[in-house]
Amino acid sequence: MERLKDKVIIITGGAQGMGKVHAEVALTEGAMVVITDINEEKGNEVAKELGQNILFIKQDVTKEEDWKKVIDATMDKWGKIDALVNNAGITYNMKIEDISLDDYMKIVNINQVSVFLGIKAVTPIMKEQKQGSIINISSMNGLIGGAIGYTDTKFAIRGMTKAAARELSPYNITVNSVHPGVVHTPMLEQPGVKEAVDKFKETIPMRRVAQPEEVSNMIVFLASDEARYSTGSEFVIDGGVTASL
Repeated sequence: MERLKDKVIIITGGAQGMGKVHAEVALTEGAMVVITDINEEKGNEVAKELGQNILFIKQDVTKEEDWKKVIDATMDKWGKIDALVNNAGITYNMKIEDISLDDYMKIVNINQVSVFLGIKAVTPIMKEQKQGSIINISSMNGLIGGAIGYTDTKFAIRGMTKAAARELSPYNITVNSVHPGVVHTPMLEQPGVKEAVDKFKETIPMRRVAQPEEVSNMIVFLASDEARYSTGSEFVIDGGVTASL
C-alpha cells in the first residue's frame, strides 16, 4: 500500500545520511519528494539516482530567502505541500569552555532557527489547503542531556513543536517531533566511533542501534493520513534509552 500516494513532501538535509533514506522511503510510499541541502553536488546526484518524482533545491536552511525559493519551486512543480520534514542539523562534540560563540550560534541557526523558518514558510500554504503535516527531527538528546549546543537546540525543537501544534491545530495542520537515538549510518563505522558505539550499545535496553528505515517509517506514519489526530507529540525511536525518564 502506498501510504503517501500523491503527497508532496519537503525534506531538508536530504542529500545524504538520514535525509536521503527518508526520501527513498517516502518515494516507495508514493510521495513526490523535494530534497534540499547546502551540498549541491550530492543533492543533484541523489535526485538523479532516485528518479522522476524527486526535485533537488540547493538551500541554506538558515536563510529566509532560501525558504521562499524552496516554497516557490515546490508550488511551481506540484502545486501543493502536504508535509515538511525539518531534518537538517549539525553537532560539535566540544566542551563548554572550548566551543566558541560563533560555533554555538552556527548550531543554533542550523538546528533551531531553520525549524522556525521552515514552519513559518509552509504555514500559509497549509492553512490555505486546510491540511498539512510538519515533522521536526529532534533527538533523544531533546529528552536527556548530551553535547552542549546540540542538546540545547534539540530541546528547543520540542517546545517549538508544541507551540506550533497548538496554534495550527484549528487548520488541520499537525506538528510533531521525532526523537531518534543512535542510528546506524556510515559515520558509525569510522575508526574510534565504532568502538564508542559498540560500548554504548550495551546500555541500550534493546542492545542495538536503530536502522535508518526505522526512523523513516515513523516519518511516513506522521506524514500520512493515519496520524491526522496526533499533534504536539514526541515520537521516540531510541530502543528504550529514555524509557526510565
